[in-house]
Amino acid sequence: MVLTKLNANKETNTNLPQPSTSRSALTTTTTTPHPHDDKNDERPALPSRSTTTATSSASLCTNNNKHNYSHSARLIFKLANNHLFGRRGYPKAPSLAITYLRRAAALGHAQAEGVLGFCYEFGLGIEMDFVRSEQHYLDAARQHDGLAMARLAFLRKYGRPNVRIDRAEAEEWAERVRRIAHSNPVAWIVEGATLDNDAACQYALGVCYHDGVGMPKDEHAAFRWYKASAEQGNPRGQGILGYCYGEGFGVPKDDVEAMRWYRLAAAQGETVAIYNVGYCYEDGIGVAKDVHEAVKWYRLSAEQGNAFAQNSLGYCYEDGIGVKQDLHQAAVWYQRSAEQGYPWAECNLGYCYQNGIGVPKDDTRGAYWYRKAAIQGHARAQHNLGFCYQNGIGVEKSEQEAVKWYRRSAERGNIFAYHSLGYCYQNGIGVAVNEQEAVFWYYLSAEENHAPAQLSLGYCYRNGIGVPKNEREAVKWFRRSAEQGNALAQNSLGFCYEEGLGVKKDCSRAVYWYHKSARQRNPWAQCNLGFCYANGIGVEKDDRKAVYWYQHAAQQNHARALDKLGVHLQTGAGIERDLPAAFEIFKRAAEQDHVAAQYHLGNCYEKGLGCTVDLHQAALWFERAAMAGCRNSNERLRRLLFRVCMWSPGTSPLTMNEDDLICSGFISGHSAPAA
Repeated sequence: MVLTKLNANKETNTNLPQPSTSRSALTTTTTTPHPHDDKNDERPALPSRSTTTATSSASLCTNNNKHNYSHSARLIFKLANNHLFGRRGYPKAPSLAITYLRRAAALGHAQAEGVLGFCYEFGLGIEMDFVRSEQHYLDAARQHDGLAMARLAFLRKYGRPNVRIDRAEAEEWAERVRRIAHSNPVAWIVEGATLDNDAACQYALGVCYHDGVGMPKDEHAAFRWYKASAEQGNPRGQGILGYCYGEGFGVPKDDVEAMRWYRLAAAQGETVAIYNVGYCYEDGIGVAKDVHEAVKWYRLSAEQGNAFAQNSLGYCYEDGIGVKQDLHQAAVWYQRSAEQGYPWAECNLGYCYQNGIGVPKDDTRGAYWYRKAAIQGHARAQHNLGFCYQNGIGVEKSEQEAVKWYRRSAERGNIFAYHSLGYCYQNGIGVAVNEQEAVFWYYLSAEENHAPAQLSLGYCYRNGIGVPKNEREAVKWFRRSAEQGNALAQNSLGFCYEEGLGVKKDCSRAVYWYHKSARQRNPWAQCNLGFCYANGIGVEKDDRKAVYWYQHAAQQNHARALDKLGVHLQTGAGIERDLPAAFEIFKRAAEQDHVAAQYHLGNCYEKGLGCTVDLHQAALWFERAAMAGCRNSNERLRRLLFRVCMWSPGTSPLTMNEDDLICSGFISGHSAPAA
């Protein structure tokens, strides 16, 4: 099996190799070779006795020929096995066995075709060739040969150099083997492993027990057969035995022993083991951590076509692990791995295209690669594809399709999908609003320590969404998320401390959490921190620091920070007074419907602060703020209307636009003084 990490770029695998072909391989109709073709399209309507006799004789001859060919194929196949394993007193001659296997396969013997594929896969009597092995397996599997289908299930799942991975197809082959379990589909492997003590068959039998294909799942039985194979020097057996020790599969975990077996297999050129040696060096498993050495082993395996190693090498280039960061090279290696069907690489390549990492940004190609991985059951790719559908990124927007992929990902235990499903239920995206269901999914994700879900769950408890309102519970989840570095949760926790919500009021702790969040460029926290400095909350009052943090938030167009900064510019507190700048900043915030900024903008227009006096604009902005519930704006608007009405008709811009002003329900709700 192949060792890999549970992170965005690696997956846990087993020392099992890697394969592929098109899905059509499972559905192609098969034609059994006919040694004799007795078709006669033109026959007399009333054939003579001699013609009839001749026809019957020809038919009998054909049937006899078929029987003879079938019998001959069986005898030749039996002879091939005798020479392959040295049975019944025959000399062990694998190369001669290959000759007999080819003859039997040419006569339509399905099992001979499958065994021929096995010989190509393991280099028995012939040079190892995974591509030819795959083709023989496909030809045999179309004739329902159990050995071939079992090995295809393996190859499609784990791949081998130049053999594509397709895990959806792998499961189809495995299911076909399970459906014919009554006929002992892997009997040939069992006989080779038990009667002939053949190392390749022992390894293959271990795989059957490992994956539950052709044999019941049994990790201890798998380990025993892997060990038997490894102790005979089989590189595949040695490599997978290293995996067993590294993962504690069927045997107590022993990292040093794992590394020993990986090295033995790698010394024989086993590409999966070479990859696993690199993995051990990267993470310091059974050996001192050395990322440069890891890259060396990854490259050695990757250049021999191992898809797992190609993906890991891409990851090293992307993050600069043991090698100088090179995003282009990262994308190149992801592409090579993805083209072999490795789903982690397909997902990583999709992410590169979606974000322009090492390749030109291309949302359509990003979604394409996500889909390739998602179809193979890759949980993160399924989630990312759902996100694409939710937001119309590279695909036509479809909230229902988004939920479908989120759900598939969630069924595979993806914590991101749990959270996304919860968000959909909370907000009615692709499904009917169901706040209780939202909380259920948030909780599943939060319990798995997913910081964004912990934040969402805290928000639900604070506001009574789908659960009874509980500020103490909210603080608990905000804290768990904040301690993982989630900036939004840090800000929310700071607010709870500032206001004493679910926790004892502590303004200094509030400032502490605001600071942590603000340093992550969270504009809400930057604004809140500025407010603390402006008002001496939890810290000594300092207008300059207040302005500093307001400016940082304002650069992100945060409306409240813009308004606060405008006040400082208008008053000259902590910054040089600049009325025109204050006016422009108030306008930016007001256009985002920030009520206080609308009030301040109306004040600027009324008094000519940084702009020309414009009572009409003043009234419009006071009205918008008043409609949003601003009492000061309500009062200022009443006074402004009173002033206008006291003037002579036609002297004010306001009276010339009376229809514009009295278009809103707010104005009609107040009686103006009589002129």
